Amino acid sequence: MKRRSFVNKTLAASALAGFGGLSLKSCLVNSKKHITILHTNDVHSHIEAFSSAHASFPNMGGVIARAELIRQIRSENPNTLLLDAGDIFQGTPYFNFYGGELEFKLMSKLGYDAATIGNHDFDNGVDGLLAQLPNADFKLLSANYDFINTVLDGFVETHQIYIVDDIRIGVFGLGIQLAGLVPKDLYKETRYLNPTEIAQDMGRRLKEDEDCDLVICLSHLGFEYTSDEQRASDVQLCSATDYIDLIIGGHTHTFLEKPIIRKNRRGERVLINQVGCYGVNLGRIDFYFDSAAGQDSGGINIVV
Repeated sequence: MKRRSFVNKTLAASALAGFGGLSLKSCLVNSKKHITILHTNDVHSHIEAFSSAHASFPNMGGVIARAELIRQIRSENPNTLLLDAGDIFQGTPYFNFYGGELEFKLMSKLGYDAATIGNHDFDNGVDGLLAQLPNADFKLLSANYDFINTVLDGFVETHQIYIVDDIRIGVFGLGIQLAGLVPKDLYKETRYLNPTEIAQDMGRRLKEDEDCDLVICLSHLGFEYTSDEQRASDVQLCSATDYIDLIIGGHTHTFLEKPIIRKNRRGERVLINQVGCYGVNLGRIDFYFDSAAGQDSGGINIVV
């Protein structure tokens, strides 16, 4: 199987201080393919920017600022995907009043390509989530929630493949264990499947069967847990699987200054990123491909 190989993977950390700037631009002008991945997580219905008097995030966040930053980045590189790692709902009166309609409509206006499902996205139940899906012009992905006996059966996909500038990008979603976090009457008969097993199967399928050049996991598992080593997390998932190139995380509201690099089960490097919460940051990662380099050209070179 012939596959494009990475010639460089430049990590652009989250936009800083209320979308104040982006770091780490590429110096490889001869790269044949350049793909930009933008991402958010745990926005929690924060539509407006925080006030200037806010103790932690003065003047930060807000859909208007995010929209402008996304527009600027897309004007620089049209080959851009925009993704979300869950907990879109719950946190401001906008959700209490509109039930998620406004969040999905605005994400559609911003041109999101896909999102996974967080535990708070069940806060109006599976029926409430289904009711808002017509407002989402993007894919809702979850590979380890089995909705077969619920009203969401057939409305949520396990994965999606995007072809961007002839690069095949496979994206799949993972959600956290709902029992203990969400009342049973809200998620009803939704079955939670082992995320590590599902991730391994999805990664293999996307890389080998679907011949994807890049595999991205949208995870709402949480970044890392020190008190419970058996609990699935992004770091644990990385070390226990193959095939995944990038894990975009959520749930733990972890502010990473830049994506971290961990090794998978084969000893290959994987990127993990999470950009906090409430929409105050926009994650950005740039991938560079060279279709002429071949698979035996030395693998991935990461510049940070």
